[in-house]
Amino acid sequence: MAYLNENYEKLQAGYLFPEIGRRVNAYAAQNPDKKIIRMGIGDVTQPLVPAVIKAFHEGVEDMAKIETFKGYGPEQGYAFLREAIAENEFHARGVQISADDIFISDGSKCDTGNILEIFGMNNIIAVQDPVYPVYVDTSVMGGRTGTMQASGYYEQIVYMLCTAENNFTPELPKQKVDLIFLCFPNNPTGTTSTRENLEKWVAYARANNSIILYDAAYEAYIQDADVPHSIFEIPGAETCAIEFRSFSKKAGFTGVRCAYVIIPETLKAANSKGEMVSVKALWSRRHSTKFNGASYPVQRAAAAIYTPEGKEQIAGVIAYYMENARIMKASLEQQGFTVFGGVNAPYVWVKTKNNMKSWEFFDQLLNEIQVVGTPGSGFGPCGEGYFRFSAFAARENVIEAMERLRSMNNE
Repeated sequence: MAYLNENYEKLQAGYLFPEIGRRVNAYAAQNPDKKIIRMGIGDVTQPLVPAVIKAFHEGVEDMAKIETFKGYGPEQGYAFLREAIAENEFHARGVQISADDIFISDGSKCDTGNILEIFGMNNIIAVQDPVYPVYVDTSVMGGRTGTMQASGYYEQIVYMLCTAENNFTPELPKQKVDLIFLCFPNNPTGTTSTRENLEKWVAYARANNSIILYDAAYEAYIQDADVPHSIFEIPGAETCAIEFRSFSKKAGFTGVRCAYVIIPETLKAANSKGEMVSVKALWSRRHSTKFNGASYPVQRAAAAIYTPEGKEQIAGVIAYYMENARIMKASLEQQGFTVFGGVNAPYVWVKTKNNMKSWEFFDQLLNEIQVVGTPGSGFGPCGEGYFRFSAFAARENVIEAMERLRSMNNE
């Protein structure tokens, strides 16, 4: 008899984004003449920039010649990419991260879910609410929670409530927690954290021997000079934090797949004997056992964003998406919506009118004006009554979607 991992049975409904896809596909099948504008899933729409394409082709050509062919690469990633990341993402900002502390992967979604494997089952996990669903769902799958309660919260997880009253920035837990998921710029709310606030989190983690799991997948969209791009800009974070970065939104790699994790050599955690052990060493062991590395052409393509041409071209694409966000934010505010985000992140977080539920608003937009966004309740109970629009769309579709929404509100 083969038995299942029954923790999966604790999960409620399906994963958020496949559920959105199911509803949209069902509507499209019944209404083939309707043009649906999709601004829900955070998938990019602009093509890879020329510098990336050129490097990609060069990487593929290398695979066609005996003298440059690559088989299995280093599990941690090729040195040329790790060194480029260290220099351009960290050293250029005055942050001394070693290339040896960087692990190349095929996506931050995988990394943020897999990271829990190297930590004991007795850790207390804290998450923001609302937040990216992977942190909670993978905790459930791994047997780190109890069942979901009527409140919408799982037992044995500490939820840090993020509301309009606290500007969607969580307060420090009143109890001791061990692993803390933080996401800034935040998905879904688009809010950022100040340096002073991150200093408080680092101080809390150091005082409680906690580890911050810092998801910075959208850091490239930060526009304000005083907003930190990395938790490691905060002194002391190298002893209490892991950071996750991605090329998906920074360079349009959602369909290419490349990301990285930063785990400083100075980060330690205790085993059951009270001995302090290198977290980096454990992740390296896990990484080399379960992953054979991102492909060579993909890593060549990723490294190209750090060339002068690549930097300029990537900045142009980011500016394009941020202009989309500006257009959406301005239009929605003119229509009387309360709007957050859209300034240092490619997401616009909107409060529904008249206390309409998130999924009700989703269905209204889909059925009446054929515009798709993401229901806020899918990111946690505190997301109820909110809605996320993604700036990752063609400009003409952003403008048309806002015009459709305006026409619906004026009826």
